[in-house]
Amino acid sequence: MQPSLQPKSRALLGRIGDVDLRLLRVFKAVADCGGMAAAELELDIAMSTISRHVKDLEERLGLVLCRRGRAGFALTPEGEKLYAAAGQLLAATESFRGSLHDIHQRMGGDLHVAVFEKTASNPEARIAEAVARLRGEAPQLTLHLHVGTIAMIERGVMDGQFQLGVVPEHRRSESLVYDDLFGETMRLYAGKGHPWFRAHRQPFDWADLRRQQLAALGYHSPNLMLAHARHLERAASASDQEGVATLVLSGTYVGFLPDHYAEPFVRAGRLRAVAEQTLNYRCRFSCVHRREPAPSRAAQAFREALLQAHGGAAGAGA
Repeated sequence: MQPSLQPKSRALLGRIGDVDLRLLRVFKAVADCGGMAAAELELDIAMSTISRHVKDLEERLGLVLCRRGRAGFALTPEGEKLYAAAGQLLAATESFRGSLHDIHQRMGGDLHVAVFEKTASNPEARIAEAVARLRGEAPQLTLHLHVGTIAMIERGVMDGQFQLGVVPEHRRSESLVYDDLFGETMRLYAGKGHPWFRAHRQPFDWADLRRQQLAALGYHSPNLMLAHARHLERAASASDQEGVATLVLSGTYVGFLPDHYAEPFVRAGRLRAVAEQTLNYRCRFSCVHRREPAPSRAAQAFREALLQAHGGAAGAGA
């Protein structure tokens, strides 16, 4: 006969205090870093202390949150559910702090912004200029800049983990507001050793590309939408532009990369753009924020700084 489950009377099933929030922050950092050893640098505390905090949280909850051993670190199903819930709770506490600053008519606390990769080298991007504007307006504000995939950024903005995101547009969500910022040119590149590297002046077209080994991003993005629209099959996929570049540099694949990011490789003679006038596409980047609730005063200030830096006007994407 299966024993009956006893109800758990644990701390976090009642009132949540500062200790609980601190333990949840440690747990979330461990999950984000993929293990306790990796979280040492992120949290700047000893691994033994991190382990004790996670154990304390498990005891307070009456749950096993993660497995650690020779097989590596992994969240249990309960741990995955708590990770999602903790992200929402911690984001809500940051939002509450931001609201208090709004009430006091000052911009302080923390602002979390997520940006798609490889934007710093884009001459059309003026994100750094917007940061400088925000810094001058709100010197007490602590800005946290995150880099991630489109899906991670959009999900994080929707969940409240990030107050703003900067992503290449591929499909719009009704839950988000989009403000157009800047563009980017993606060109097809071949690496040294690939037949197209030596024959770059040939008038290749999309039909020719379909017969090549293409490396591309492996998630929903303008890159993937192009592949579908042009009926291109991917021979290899990567989780980011760095991965695509590595595959192309092997001389085995061709792939689309931002022209500004590929430029140093081109100068070094390791990459070459192929059929530049034909095999290319443009994508636009937008600032995104949740439609409801309205952005905090700090988030709105950075949104306006982004729009001003890129020649736009606040409210353009609402």
